[in-house]
Amino acid sequence: MSTAITTSAPSTTESTSVTVRSWKAPIAFAIFTVIGAALFLGVGRGGDTTYRLSDGRDAIQLPALVLPSYATGIVTVILMAAAAVGAFLLVRAARKVPLWLTTVFALIFLLGFLTWAAAGATVPLVGLLAGALTVSTPLIFGALGGVISERVGVVNIAIEGQLLAGAFVAAMVGTLTGQPLLGLLGAMVAGALVSVILAAFSIKYLVDQVIVGVVLNVLVIGLTSFFYSTYMVDNPELFNSPDKFERVAIPLLSDIPVIGPILFNQTLIVYIMFVLVPTVWFALFKTRWGLRLRSVGEHPKAADTVGINVRATRFWNVLLAGAIAGGGGAFFTLAAVGSFAKEMTNGAGFIALAAVIFGRWDPIRATLAALLFGFATNLQSTLSIVGSPVPSEFMLMLPYIVTIFAVAGLVGMSRPPAASGKPYIK
Repeated sequence: MSTAITTSAPSTTESTSVTVRSWKAPIAFAIFTVIGAALFLGVGRGGDTTYRLSDGRDAIQLPALVLPSYATGIVTVILMAAAAVGAFLLVRAARKVPLWLTTVFALIFLLGFLTWAAAGATVPLVGLLAGALTVSTPLIFGALGGVISERVGVVNIAIEGQLLAGAFVAAMVGTLTGQPLLGLLGAMVAGALVSVILAAFSIKYLVDQVIVGVVLNVLVIGLTSFFYSTYMVDNPELFNSPDKFERVAIPLLSDIPVIGPILFNQTLIVYIMFVLVPTVWFALFKTRWGLRLRSVGEHPKAADTVGINVRATRFWNVLLAGAIAGGGGAFFTLAAVGSFAKEMTNGAGFIALAAVIFGRWDPIRATLAALLFGFATNLQSTLSIVGSPVPSEFMLMLPYIVTIFAVAGLVGMSRPPAASGKPYIK
């Protein structure tokens, strides 16, 4: 007699959830609160800071805003400490720190820093913001070109070359024709031609995209410097004296206090930028074209399977990205300076590339990142004019410090399009 005993072990299903807490925001808030306390209170400055909200040309005159420097420092430190504690409690409760809290914290710190640095002086607020928009405009064009290019799967290190080529051709064409609009169109063609080389080598010949971009930057710097020294220096009236775009004030809107002179009294290139940013966002995320573009940048093999020509899609969109960046280069010569100078972009293309990363390859966020850098750049100029005690060396570093902190401290690791930088081999 045999007895078979069957035993079955009870199966238990355990569901475990892992909560990932990011302490990056609370730590950053705490660090800047300590910095603010050391500056605003430890090195506190007496006197008042006057913010001029209008100038003599504004239709509606607003009274100046006067803030006591030391008292404002105390209030801002308290508010920053409260925001840091709130961020800590949110993360401790496994909740994400909202974007609005980070924005409010940054504005509070900025107000405290500006009030401290400009104690006893007058800050032209409208001029500060208008100058920031001026500096940011070519960066925004470059960032939009970078977003389109990388969304389709091609790393665009050549933004610097596209901006510089656009600035050079805009100056020359604008001078020869006497028409700044033709100069703008020439700049877009120049940026597209730089992209043709990038697209041909990276898409057709499968050359490393980063290397091609770096080489193109060096090539454009060399070519523009050569032609500038050979032709423009000796004959500036013939080759380097383009007519600038005039500012066009929009009736009624330009009379709005503070924001009116900033947003609605600008040149044609700035107005094009205002239209281009939401257009690129809408086209990228709400249209069939944008869906095909993003699919090629994320999973080109799957896109090819459903009938999308991957190489053609990449090629033409890289050209489009170059044309947009080239148009941004025209701003230097046709709106800001009025003539071309050797290497006048001064690394703006690399800052635009940082804005693309900071903005997580989104047109709106990349635009905000470019505006952040533009504001930091113009801030150092404004503080130098009003006689701030901040060392001039630090003020020159300020825009780049802000950019590094924004990319590394606030963004950290971010996921680019999955196929960005990877050649497609069918």
